Amino acid sequence: MDIRKVKKLIELLESSDVAEIEIKEGEEAVRISRGSSVNQAAPAQYQAPAPAAPAPAAAPAPVASEPASTADSAPTGNAVKSPMVGTFYRSPSPTSSPFVEVGQHVKAGDVICIIEAMKMMNQIEADHAGVVEAILVKDGEPVEFDQTLVTIS
Repeated sequence: MDIRKVKKLIELLESSDVAEIEIKEGEEAVRISRGSSVNQAAPAQYQAPAPAAPAPAAAPAPVASEPASTADSAPTGNAVKSPMVGTFYRSPSPTSSPFVEVGQHVKAGDVICIIEAMKMMNQIEADHAGVVEAILVKDGEPVEFDQTLVTIS
């Protein structure tokens, strides 16, 4: 929402007998009140798009429990960990075949997956050669920083 619109709303509120006004445009909302004993220091409040925030916040809980159950398999191979928070993808597009499969031999520098973060596709490469022992994340799942993605023996 444009700051000029907010200023106009404040002026409108001051020139009328209305004590409070709330305007919503899509995911953005502005609530302006006057004479409130609760918010005397902040007569104008701006709400960020709140509906989008709870969905990603709720998703990491199941993901966090998954590495705990697969932690037993991590010591047997070298773990390739996520360098960022994002969404894990096994292939470059939905119609393409995955970068790697369990049992496939990879060389250091081979792309093993993609992590999408902030609309950027980041290729994750194998840091050493070996055989893919396990793929610990499902395609399209959110991943956390330093979460084990793949183990290579």
